[in-house]
Amino acid sequence: MAGTGKSTISRTVAHTFAKKRRLGASFFFKRGDGDRGKAAKFLTTIAAQLVLAEPALAVPVKEAINADPAVVGKAIREQFEKLVLEPLSYISDALKTSTLVIVVDALDECERDDDVKLIIHLFSRAKTLKYPRLKVFVTSRPELPIRLGFVAIKGAYQDLVLHDIPKPVVEHDIRAYLESELATIRNDYNSSVSENRHLPADWPGQTEVQDLVKMAIPLFIFAATVCRFLADRKCGNPNKQLQEVMKYQTRNPESQLHATYLPVLNQLIHGLSERKSIEILEEFRYIVGSIVILASPLSTRSLARILFVSKDAIDDRLDLLHSVLSVPSSDTPVRLLHLSFRDFLISLEKHKSPFWVDETETHKKIAANCLRLLGEYLRTDICGVKWPGSPRSAIAQQTIDEALPPEVQYACLYWVYHVEQVKSRLRDGDLVHQFLRRYFLHWLEALSLIGRVSESIALVKTLQALLEVSQPFGINI
Repeated sequence: MAGTGKSTISRTVAHTFAKKRRLGASFFFKRGDGDRGKAAKFLTTIAAQLVLAEPALAVPVKEAINADPAVVGKAIREQFEKLVLEPLSYISDALKTSTLVIVVDALDECERDDDVKLIIHLFSRAKTLKYPRLKVFVTSRPELPIRLGFVAIKGAYQDLVLHDIPKPVVEHDIRAYLESELATIRNDYNSSVSENRHLPADWPGQTEVQDLVKMAIPLFIFAATVCRFLADRKCGNPNKQLQEVMKYQTRNPESQLHATYLPVLNQLIHGLSERKSIEILEEFRYIVGSIVILASPLSTRSLARILFVSKDAIDDRLDLLHSVLSVPSSDTPVRLLHLSFRDFLISLEKHKSPFWVDETETHKKIAANCLRLLGEYLRTDICGVKWPGSPRSAIAQQTIDEALPPEVQYACLYWVYHVEQVKSRLRDGDLVHQFLRRYFLHWLEALSLIGRVSESIALVKTLQALLEVSQPFGINI
């Protein structure tokens, strides 16, 4: 289940086998994080890492690509055969190790269910290799495609359900983590304040630690988020913040995510007037709501441009959310620390929470913003090449990036995705129709410049599918 520590275990397993030089490859899926949410580059990534781990694989993989240069863009079944299984079977005598381990984390976050089941099936064929032995370590939530995939290969795998591990084992691990992290928080805080403000040497005390352990079981993400919250000096005194967390003591599994995230969110409006709270909450739902449903993460600079708000407004809104979001100081993407934060925000409607993010409405706004942004940038010969038919390789990457900055590239790639998620139907004269009539060829040119024009066919098919309804109503965003 979500938050039990799957990715932490995956990283530990990958790190352990890497030190032993037995890690063949690893891939950490993450829904809504560009290529990490899809299977398109999964097997090519695995193959590339296998070659790095076992250089003897370079020759058969190179031969496979020379024989069929298009293999890197073909179906994952064919990629597995040509780039993984066959090369491994060719070079058994040249391998340095008898066993290679592949780590695949969060397979359920692969966005296409059919790809999930196919990946499970393909890796089950690893048992046909006599030498080297190929072991695949997979973590996932128990979603239906995952369960169906493993039912189909019954007998070819061993499984372990994290939330079925005996409670004393889980309790021991979470306690060890909390005691270590809380000691660090106490020492760091005491080192930064005058002696009269020091936390006691035994802070927070065994009773409080035990209460936190009870609140956390079986969710490791609770312990990790609480510790980040207490360590964040923007949030105030660690002891005061701990008391906020303790208000949410409960044994209700559904409420564990409330205890994890509400102390962080409530500080955004604590002590504010009703009018100011409403203003902050509107900004939160627009800015943070957009962050959690983006198809691929963006920097605060790019977010500001695609949301048509100031960068300062975004920075101000994220200042107190470092416990739940990775907010880098450099111009790199803002990322979710854990997918459960997104799940929590979009499921709050039934609790009538002011922090609830209306997923459909947010997609609707981003779709409109993407089209508006593209309307400002797209034009004929956007890179000023002047010679039709010039190869893309002749255009400097810097020229492309200046003409199509990250937020515009995002809009090119994902405006269709956001339109699709609105679950509305398209009709003549609506915003999408107007955009396509004016900018369709410019859009294709932009996709070509960023090396993604091959995806245009699937994108157009998605738009066509949105027309095939007997009672359409427009996406008048």
